Amino acid sequence: MTVIQIFIVAFVLFAVSRTVARFRDGSLSLAWLVFWCVLWTTAGVAALLPRTTEWFARLIGVGRGVDAVIYASIIFLFYLVFRIFLRLEKIEHDITLVVRKGALGKLAGEGDKDEKL
Repeated sequence: MTVIQIFIVAFVLFAVSRTVARFRDGSLSLAWLVFWCVLWTTAGVAALLPRTTEWFARLIGVGRGVDAVIYASIIFLFYLVFRIFLRLEKIEHDITLVVRKGALGKLAGEGDKDEKL
């Protein structure tokens, strides 16, 4: 086992432990727990058994296993960035609605009670 394999396996174990901890404290749903555990386990298997990436490369028509993993990782990262972007847009929209509602409430005289305290 090489140094990088030891490092990757140690990181995978750490990541799985943090994922399980997030699930236990309610920050993560069961579906996301399964998703992330499968992802981390796949990364660990690829680190321990590098020949498995060659099978994946042949499956998608790429010459080397490392190239296939890099391509898949880039696509996955773009997808995650897209999901984060959508979530941020929704949060911004929700904040705008809350601020508008609060501002309209103050214009209608509902905010006077708070100002006297």
